[in-house]
Amino acid sequence: MPAPIEKPRPKTIDRAVETLRQGGLVALPTETVYGLAVDASQPRAVAHVFEVKGRPQFNPLICHVAGRDMAGRLVTLSPAADALIAAFWPGPLTLVLPRRADAPVADLVSAGLDTLAVRAPAHSVMRQVLFALDRPVAAPSANPSGRLSPTRADHVADGLGDRVDLIVDGGPCAVGLESTVVEVRDDAVVVLRHGSITTADLRAVVALPVREREDGDPINAPGQLLSHYAPRAALRLDATEVADDEILIGFGAVAGDLNLSPAGDLEEAATRLFALLREADARADRIAVAPVPDHGLGRAINDRLRRAAAPRPH
Repeated sequence: MPAPIEKPRPKTIDRAVETLRQGGLVALPTETVYGLAVDASQPRAVAHVFEVKGRPQFNPLICHVAGRDMAGRLVTLSPAADALIAAFWPGPLTLVLPRRADAPVADLVSAGLDTLAVRAPAHSVMRQVLFALDRPVAAPSANPSGRLSPTRADHVADGLGDRVDLIVDGGPCAVGLESTVVEVRDDAVVVLRHGSITTADLRAVVALPVREREDGDPINAPGQLLSHYAPRAALRLDATEVADDEILIGFGAVAGDLNLSPAGDLEEAATRLFALLREADARADRIAVAPVPDHGLGRAINDRLRRAAAPRPH
């Protein structure tokens, strides 16, 4: 059954907040595009976003926050970040910053990276939800992966209407273009995705150099390298048996020393992937991983495992 489309009356905002608390999916408007929102602290809910979108790999998601205070619970803020926040938040600017070790955000949101993308949207509907929920919201665009981003509620209904719990109709998006994304480093502000906030706008408010990403730069953003998240240990895939010098990460009937999901549940496996890779990495120099079915979320899990196992430059 298609999700209800409701105007943002107080009872609808309350329903949206409660749905998010229960791990549900709510399509919410921002000034850029409509987002497929989930409570960023709930691993199963975040995994479900990838499943619903048909997202082919675990690209990092943007954490939407109410403002600087909420962002400070998630990332380490620098003077340059503070200058950008003061100038452009709330608004269509996403900052990629070092993730705090105690950030209350599921591993899948940052796709195993040590950075996190945060943004304070300007749209009143999303802001009402964020303040009422008092938790960050992960919200990629509310469309099937590879399709045009939605800028109206009916666009969401056309693409995902029977796969979300609620669509809040906040009218057409004012900007209609995804946010500008920048990584704030110690020595520069690096533009990772262009949007309505321009390089000139950024240079006007920060003392650091503002530049484009260059070949050879460290990678702290979505899927830009084959070896994207890589453990220290060597990784062997599609293993059904374990060698003496290996630790085996199992799945389903292949029990292993650790197990992504004894029940063979791909959503559970997705939520545990990065944590188990880190645990295995701390325990052994060689990691074997059991076969994972290559459908649904299994495609994303296998994509990340292949990246982790890819040859690395020396």
